[in-house]
Amino acid sequence: MRQALLPLLLTAALLAGCSTPEPQPALAPAGGAAALPGPVPADLALRPAPSTAPAAPAFTGALTDGTPFAAAELWAQRPVVLTFFSSWCTTCASRQAALSELARSYRDRVLFVGVAGADQADEVQDYLRAHHVEYPVVLDDQQTIWRSYAVREPPAVVLVAKGGALLRGWPGGLDAPTLDRLLRELVLAGQP
Repeated sequence: MRQALLPLLLTAALLAGCSTPEPQPALAPAGGAAALPGPVPADLALRPAPSTAPAAPAFTGALTDGTPFAAAELWAQRPVVLTFFSSWCTTCASRQAALSELARSYRDRVLFVGVAGADQADEVQDYLRAHHVEYPVVLDDQQTIWRSYAVREPPAVVLVAKGGALLRGWPGGLDAPTLDRLLRELVLAGQP
């Protein structure tokens, strides 16, 4: 009886080793639609934008996963911080962890949106994953959005008030503690 079982066990073992592994689900691209914010918190109160502030240049584009993106739809509901970066920018990389943490702390109250220009989509993905970027990112291959905000090189940060008023821009970027202080001045209630 044992000799009859041996060929069956060997055949089963060989077949088990030859089976094709189940395909692993592909990771959703970082910076895609899954990173868009939830509803605006009911307790969010904001300082009004100065009446003299110019309108921010509205733009459309595609997120890293191809989802259409319209900035004006989001800043109609809440303030937006635009972060202009490239995966090869060392200053961007050195500041990204603090910006990512700040974006998480303001989640749904203030939306952070990355605008990746002068870059390749796969390199942007590597950057977003390496730096744990959890906010939406628009790919700006032709740097059209960059030009509309007068960004010549990364990094740059732009603050847009609810309603689309351009509050301020910082060529060369801005450190997270300073940006946090400015956002706390803007967000009156429902602060993190």
